[in-house]
Amino acid sequence: MALIDVANWIRGWSERESVWYVKRLSGNDTLANGAHQAGPYIPRDFLLALFPDLNKSTEKNPRVDFDVRIDSHQDRKRASAIWYNNRMRGGTRNETRLTGFGGSSSALLDPDSTGALSVFAFSSVNGDAIDTCNVWICRCGMEEDIIEEKIGYIEPGRGVIWPPHHPLFSSPLLDKSGTAKDCWLKPNEIPAEWSRRFPGGAEIVARAVEMRPESSMDPDRRLLSRRACEFAIFRSVEESTELTAIRKGFSTMEEFLERAQSILQRRKSRSGRSLELHARAIFTEEGLCEGRHFSHQKESEQGSRPDFLFPSVNAYRNGSFPQDQLRMLAVKTTCRDRWRQVLQEANRIEIKHLLTLQEGVSERQFRQMKEAGVRLVVPQPLISKFPQSVQPELQTLKSFITDVRPTAMADG
Repeated sequence: MALIDVANWIRGWSERESVWYVKRLSGNDTLANGAHQAGPYIPRDFLLALFPDLNKSTEKNPRVDFDVRIDSHQDRKRASAIWYNNRMRGGTRNETRLTGFGGSSSALLDPDSTGALSVFAFSSVNGDAIDTCNVWICRCGMEEDIIEEKIGYIEPGRGVIWPPHHPLFSSPLLDKSGTAKDCWLKPNEIPAEWSRRFPGGAEIVARAVEMRPESSMDPDRRLLSRRACEFAIFRSVEESTELTAIRKGFSTMEEFLERAQSILQRRKSRSGRSLELHARAIFTEEGLCEGRHFSHQKESEQGSRPDFLFPSVNAYRNGSFPQDQLRMLAVKTTCRDRWRQVLQEANRIEIKHLLTLQEGVSERQFRQMKEAGVRLVVPQPLISKFPQSVQPELQTLKSFITDVRPTAMADG
């Protein structure tokens, strides 16, 4: 299929009475890590709203069967929505998933689909109850870009329901897993200047650090905790500032589209920059001095600006500085299709480190990265989402900081 197909698919399902759930597939969704609950996780409240017959708490693991068409891969299945509810009977599970896709031959369970942006468009053939789901699993970064131009950037572990005001729901519904409710700012808590000028990424990250100092927490959990807090701050400011303009209405369609595009672009820019800024804050808190022990976004070669160089860009440019003591760290929220970009940075450094929040990769993808000289740095709480064979070769943020600290301090 040509790339134009995904654009036509989006257009077609945008014009029909459908509701989407958009997410990045994790290692727990696919067969990447061998999890027994293979099948995409869908938020319980959302799925129970779609399938009222699923809402049977007195019944063990109720299910509803329906047709699934994976249009991106020309596949069709009779699948099931299942509520695993044994926690109500002394067990541990209380989650909803889609199952029945037949193993790794299905693109939804293929380990190589881990990290792929995927759209689940639920609709009704007869205009009554939901009975069909059409799926698009992005096969490359360009397809992801086309989808994200419509709905904004989708982060690992955080899905989006689109459109947010679908008639099925009495109020906007959003998968807020990983969102820190205590960091959501009320209108009177938002600085006045932020109401006049939307704050930059560094300002919001600084506020998250202030609200979640957590200096006693290890760097990995501190990073994830602050990211969740920062996301809540961002969304609360966005809602406060943008809803006022939206409720006033627009005089032309062009004015509306311009506003919508501005919001989506800001969301995408925020996500890409956020992880990098949080990492810089943590490096400083861990005793590394910027400009002396690490450099941030400094030019290593013409046209190349690695996110972080250790111990410094001056050491990197110094031909007599031992090459084996140089380190670089790239920062990418997702790495499935973008890890190869890292290979073009910091030519003197053979092994490139990459900090990511992607929830798993396939063994084949990891092997490709390793053979190319890329080493993944993954926050410790996310490591369980990777294949067991891969987990010992992943580096946590804490261990990476421990490794670079002696070299950085020596140079300082």
